[in-house]
Amino acid sequence: ATDMGHAEYAIDGSDKRLPKECPFKTLEDVWSFDATSEYGFPDFNEQVQAYEDIIRRAREDFPDQLTTGGYYKTIVSGAIQAFGWEMFLMALSDINRMEKVLDSFFRFTLFHMEAWAKTTAEVIIQHDDFVWSSGPFMNPEIYRKVIIPRYAELWKPLHKAGKKVLFCSDGNFMEFAEDIVNAGADGLIFEPCNDFGFMVERFGGSVVLVGSYVDCRDLTLGKWDTVKTCIDKTIELAKKYKGIIFAVGNHLPPNIPEYMMERYIGYLKEVL
Repeated sequence: ATDMGHAEYAIDGSDKRLPKECPFKTLEDVWSFDATSEYGFPDFNEQVQAYEDIIRRAREDFPDQLTTGGYYKTIVSGAIQAFGWEMFLMALSDINRMEKVLDSFFRFTLFHMEAWAKTTAEVIIQHDDFVWSSGPFMNPEIYRKVIIPRYAELWKPLHKAGKKVLFCSDGNFMEFAEDIVNAGADGLIFEPCNDFGFMVERFGGSVVLVGSYVDCRDLTLGKWDTVKTCIDKTIELAKKYKGIIFAVGNHLPPNIPEYMMERYIGYLKEVL
C-alpha cells in the first residue's frame, strides 16, 4: 500500500514521514487487484468482539459522551491508500475495468459493517474521502452509479440492526449530499468548503449535520473577528433546527495559537 497521509500531527513536525513508493507499476496491476484476496478477512466473531471492546473501553473512559463506531478506508479512501493518487486516477480512465476493483473494496468494507452491526454501538461513522476541496475528481456518473449505490448496501445491515449512520468526507460534496442522504445516511459530517447555509437549509431537521461556518485556517491565522462572525452565523442558523452538532469541519490542528483556542472555547461556552 502507499501512504494516504494521516490525521494526527505533532506541532514540531516529528510525525513527518516520506511517502512510500507505489507498488503498482502498470494499470494492469491496478485493474487486476482484489482487496478481499490481498488483505483477507479476520475471524468474524473475533472482529465483532474487537469492535465491542473498543466501544466498551471508550464508554468506561468517557461515560457522558456518545461513542461511535466507524470505518475509515471505505471505497475511495481504500483505493487511494492502495494505489496512490496517480495510479488511481489513471486507472479510473477505464471505469468498466475499475468498477470491479472498487467493488472489492466495497466487499472488504461490508465485512466490517456487518461486524459493527453486531455490536452495541448506536452510531457508525462511514468515512470516505471521495471528493476534493474543489468537488468531484471523477465523472459525477461514477459517483451516482458506482460509488453511492454501494454505500447504500453498506448501510443496510447497520440500519437493520437499528443503528444510525453518519457519512463523513473531506472536500466539497454538496453536489452529492442529496444522493448520500437518499442512499440512507442519517447524518453528514463535512468541512467548511461545503456551504453550511446550504446544508442546513436543505437538510436541517431531516438528518444530523456536523459542521459550521468556522474554518480552522482563520483560527490558525488569528483572525478572531472572522471566527466570531462565523460562530454567530452558525448559531443563528442552527436555532432553526434540531440535530445540528457544532464542529470545525477541517479540524483543530496543533498550530492554532493558544490564545485563539482559549477565545474560541470561551466564546462557545458563552453562546451555546
